[in-house]
Amino acid sequence: MNKHIITCIFLLSFIFVQPLASFAHEPGSGEIVFVPKKFYVSSDFDGFLFTVGLDNGERPLNLGQPTKLTTPRFTYFFNIGFHLNYDFGKSVGLFTGVSVKNMGFIEKQTLIDSTIKRRVYAAGIPLGIKIGDLSRKNYAFLGGGVDFPLNYREKGFVKRNDKDKFNEWFSDRVPAYMPYAFIGASVKPGVFIKVQYYPGNFMNPDYSETVNINGTPTVIKPYSLYDVQLLMFSFGFNIRYSTKMKINHKDHDGNLEPIM
Repeated sequence: MNKHIITCIFLLSFIFVQPLASFAHEPGSGEIVFVPKKFYVSSDFDGFLFTVGLDNGERPLNLGQPTKLTTPRFTYFFNIGFHLNYDFGKSVGLFTGVSVKNMGFIEKQTLIDSTIKRRVYAAGIPLGIKIGDLSRKNYAFLGGGVDFPLNYREKGFVKRNDKDKFNEWFSDRVPAYMPYAFIGASVKPGVFIKVQYYPGNFMNPDYSETVNINGTPTVIKPYSLYDVQLLMFSFGFNIRYSTKMKINHKDHDGNLEPIM
């Protein structure tokens, strides 16, 4: 390596490292502490999302059956959120923001050996509280929010037959908004698990459409007997931005004096 390059690296290292070293080792100077910003931005990636439906509907194919869980649905795309955080101190903070998630349920109709998959892409606004060691990302969190469905997709098929699918933007087949509650925990370096519950019906039972039955236009309500609440489990990670620290000098009396 060129001697001039080595010399430059040495000088730059001396320039940036020496000031901190002098603060840390200068006799009588106390110690240096790093104070995180109270307001900052972060990203949440719900990398692995499992959803089941609590099916209370009494449709012809499951008439008389008690509440049951639908077939688990797994997705890893596209679930992401951006959070605005405010930490009151080292142990308590609030967050809100915006999120986009892919959620839905799978319905099995055993009598005719068919499967129907229903899902929405939804944009949402969460509001939650964090309690724990916030600086180390070891904390519990809980809160609630509301999701607004953007795109609805329905895909159905009978075993060994072709699939039938369609999608609609801002569809009336699902509610205009979906409130939810959540609880979870984060561990260093920002990995989290979360449980989310939607108490409302995923389908819109009042939705109607006109179909041709034996040559006669007929108005039907295809989801009038549906009553499905979603229970969602997610495993993901949080990336914190604005992690620049403010360096303070603590004197022998314990008082903080800003340095930079």
